[in-house]
Amino acid sequence: MKLKKLKILVEKIKTAKSVLVVGHKNPDGDSLCSVLALARLIKLNFGHDAVCVYDGNIPDALDRVPMRDDIKYVGKTDLNKSFDLMFVLDYGAMKNLGGAIQAFENARFTVEIDHHKNDDEIADLSLNDVNAAAVGEIIFNIAEKLHWVRDDVVNELIATSIITDTGWFGYVRRGNVLRIMASLVDGGVCVESIMDGLNNKPRKTVLTEAAVASRAEFLYRGRLALAIVGKDEYKKLDGRGNIILTLLGQIHGVEYIIVLKQQKEKQIGVSLRGRGGAVDDIAAALGGGGHKYAAGAVIYDTLENARKRVLDLFGGKFK
Repeated sequence: MKLKKLKILVEKIKTAKSVLVVGHKNPDGDSLCSVLALARLIKLNFGHDAVCVYDGNIPDALDRVPMRDDIKYVGKTDLNKSFDLMFVLDYGAMKNLGGAIQAFENARFTVEIDHHKNDDEIADLSLNDVNAAAVGEIIFNIAEKLHWVRDDVVNELIATSIITDTGWFGYVRRGNVLRIMASLVDGGVCVESIMDGLNNKPRKTVLTEAAVASRAEFLYRGRLALAIVGKDEYKKLDGRGNIILTLLGQIHGVEYIIVLKQQKEKQIGVSLRGRGGAVDDIAAALGGGGHKYAAGAVIYDTLENARKRVLDLFGGKFK
C-alpha cells in the first residue's frame, strides 16, 4: 500500500467533521466487523465518532461481536446530510451498498477498502487489496503501517472478520493472514471465545439448514451438489445459509456446491462454492461476484428458470 495514499487517508480523517462507515448489504462477519473496527480505530486515534450503518439483515450469529449496538439500520439513520468523509468496505459493487448509495453520492470525499476484484473503483481513494483474505486483514495492515493505537475491541473485531471470511481458516491461500492472527492471539485475542460466540443461532435456523442439505441433488456423478431453499424456508435462515454450503462441501467427491434461495417469488439468491475449482466466473456471468472459490449473485426470475440458468453455466466445467 503506497505511503502517498495513506497520507491522504490520514489528512482526510483529521479534517473531517462527519464520518460515515458502511459495508455491503446483508453484512457478513467481515463486512460488519471491519466497519466497526475502522470506526473504533478512528475514535481511538483521531477522536471522531464515526456513524456506522448497514442495510438488509445481520445474522443472529453476529449478535455477540463487540460494538454490535453501535451500527444502525440505514432506514433509521439520517443520511440526507453530506458527510465530509465516507468509507465503503467490502462492498464488491456499488449496488451492494443498498440504502447507503445516496449518502455515497452526496459525500464530499469517499474511500473504498475492499478485497474483491473490482473492475471499476468507485471512491476518490482506493485502498483495495485483492490478495487479502478479508477486509479485516487490510484494516490491520493500515493500522500497522500508520502506527495506529489498537485496543482489545479492535483486535477482536479484526480477528472475527478474518475467522468468518476464511471459513474458520478453511479458505486460507496465503500465510500472511495466519501471521496476523498469530499476532492478535499473542496480543490477547481468544479464538475459542470468538468461535463460541459465532455458534449462536436460533433452533429453527439450524433445523432448516439441515433439512435443505438433506434433500440436495447430486449431479455429474456426484461432483456437483445443488440445494434449494424455498421462500418459507428462507425466512428461517440466518444470513446466507453457509452451513448448507459447509455440509455439502464435506461430502466425498463433491467439487462444486450451488445453493439457490428463493428470497421472493422472482428473486433468487445464488451462493456458489468450489473445492479447488473457480466459481467467480459463474457468478460474474450471473451479474454477481465474489472470490475465486466462494461467490454469489441474485437472479430476478422464477426458481425454475434460475436453476436451469445456473446449471447451464456449470455444464461447461464438466465437459
